[in-house]
Amino acid sequence: MNILVVGNGGREHALVWKLRQSSKVKNIFVTPGNAGTAQIAQNLDISKTEEIIDWLKINSADLVVIGPDNYLSEGIVDKIQEIGIPVFGPTKNASEIEWSKSFAKKLMLEENIPTATFQIFNDFNAANLYIRNQKLPLVIKANGLALGKGVVIAENLIQAENAIKEIMSNKIYGDAGREIIIEEYLQGKEISIHAFCDGENVALFPASQDHKRIFDYDKGPNTGGMGTIAPVPWVTDKQMEEIEEKIVLPTIEALRKRGRIFQGILYPGIMITETGPKVIEFNARFGDPEAQSYMRILDTDLVDILFACVRGNLKSENIKWSNKSACCITCASRGYPSVSEKDKTINGLETARGIDIVIFHAGTKKEGNVTPTNGGRVLGITATGNNLSQSLTSAYEAIKSVSFDGMQYRKDIGAKSI
Repeated sequence: MNILVVGNGGREHALVWKLRQSSKVKNIFVTPGNAGTAQIAQNLDISKTEEIIDWLKINSADLVVIGPDNYLSEGIVDKIQEIGIPVFGPTKNASEIEWSKSFAKKLMLEENIPTATFQIFNDFNAANLYIRNQKLPLVIKANGLALGKGVVIAENLIQAENAIKEIMSNKIYGDAGREIIIEEYLQGKEISIHAFCDGENVALFPASQDHKRIFDYDKGPNTGGMGTIAPVPWVTDKQMEEIEEKIVLPTIEALRKRGRIFQGILYPGIMITETGPKVIEFNARFGDPEAQSYMRILDTDLVDILFACVRGNLKSENIKWSNKSACCITCASRGYPSVSEKDKTINGLETARGIDIVIFHAGTKKEGNVTPTNGGRVLGITATGNNLSQSLTSAYEAIKSVSFDGMQYRKDIGAKSI
């Protein structure tokens, strides 16, 4: 079959890499892709939703896989369904659980799904007045999509005021900041949960853990993700069952009864607190870099799983995961996560490869025999091992061979879990 993957990041390279392993796949097209996907698929020089729809009307595709959240919010799934092509990803109204944090918070409140207490504001002065009587730290979020960066943990009143000003007045995230959510700061350990969903049934992945801050020891501003581990060794089966029963299944049912059938990946960020798991926020697609770790340990044919979700028969699919541990270390450009440098030549990609090493490309492009950087997060160095310590050792050894001017990466990925 022919498959089209939409996106250009490390997540999409990882998905293409896994799809390529299926005997059912003939051709994979990626729009727009990167230098990594170009090695194992055919990149298409288009990226806008309407361009993709036009391409699908002319070319044969048996399945479309949507990567980034912005396409979901634009309703690309609805438009692909209209032309009769199977597509993996939730519709626009189902994916609102990601592109509108206020919608998600209200839904959780109505359905008694555990989350932080919150207030929603679209008035700058009202938001500033509210924070003066709240316990610090506070979490301040842009309501809309902000590339995973629209969250500020304000330790004091000045930081809270600055966050509100930057988001609402200076519009650093554009229209995403027209409305903000101010919520309590949850104490605990954060994990990422992914679940395949067919609208009614769910199948949870092993737990993973992202490292959002740019610098070691969780310092600096939030990013789209600087590295992941999967599974998380301290997360218990009981905790996973609780997350499925109290969060994932109730959310899918809540969306279904509102006429929002959710087929795709439901990805709640979870804080494990003293009183149990609570939702930090919802995503409606594969996480990045989580997908890069997950694809390394998924044993079942990804094509079969995606079709099971699209066709509503996930219950019949026996999904198997490797008993190995996986990790992903993100290599980012100088300046990330604000203004990132580009066009820096990447060296050492060939020499860094090994039996347990796979390098996924994100912000890269191909120029002849040279691979320059082309974005904030550039590469994901992934490794597997018999345990977390082994996989991390392999990844950090491989990263020594890779270089580009201004390259930065965290040196403490997974350290808290060893």
